[in-house]
Amino acid sequence: MILDNRGLEPPQPMMRTLSKLEELEEGQTLIIINDRRPMFLFEQLDELGYLYLTEQQEDGSYRVTISRKAG
Repeated sequence: MILDNRGLEPPQPMMRTLSKLEELEEGQTLIIINDRRPMFLFEQLDELGYLYLTEQQEDGSYRVTISRKAG
């Protein structure tokens, strides 16, 4: 599942991402694309027990791959 949050003003990207994560089933991955590095989202993901990998893209946007920890 890919969620493109580019062009949205905070806190919309974070709210959309957290909403989509509620639909995520075990074993599924959510990929988000944001204009900027989602620092506040990382705190939420840590609290909720998600794993994530952040990669800066050539256009300056950030691609974050989020998955649920097993168990």
